[in-house]
Amino acid sequence: MSTYNLTEVLVGGAVLASAVAFGVYASQSTGLSQSATGYQLEASFRSLEGVSVGTDVRLAGVKIGTVTGVDLNPDTYRADTTFTIRDGILVPDDSAIVISSEGLLGGNFVEVMPGGSPFFFEPGDQVTDTQGAVSLISLLVKFVAGDGSE
Repeated sequence: MSTYNLTEVLVGGAVLASAVAFGVYASQSTGLSQSATGYQLEASFRSLEGVSVGTDVRLAGVKIGTVTGVDLNPDTYRADTTFTIRDGILVPDDSAIVISSEGLLGGNFVEVMPGGSPFFFEPGDQVTDTQGAVSLISLLVKFVAGDGSE
């Protein structure tokens, strides 16, 4: 029969409580604990580089949703994407969806460029005006190499 030192039990309990507190904090700060209330829209992109499930959907720099699904369409070879927009945010039906970058060292996000239509997307609608990710590496290579025309 082994005896437990009271200090070891207390330290173990403190470590366990710290791990649980960190897990709760991490899930709240990343949005994992938030309920997924909202409506879904779909879009198809030529290039979805840097975007995956969980990526922010922003309008005017404010997070209004999250990418919930990414799949390759075997017929068109395009990235079919599903994203959820928060309830209460109405997106005009002539809006564009663009993959934007946070800068040279930042990641990519999905940006909603609102249109001026008085009509709005309904849940499950397909956004047809999309622009895929622009590769900064290919732009730098073109700049350094020059395109040959003057």
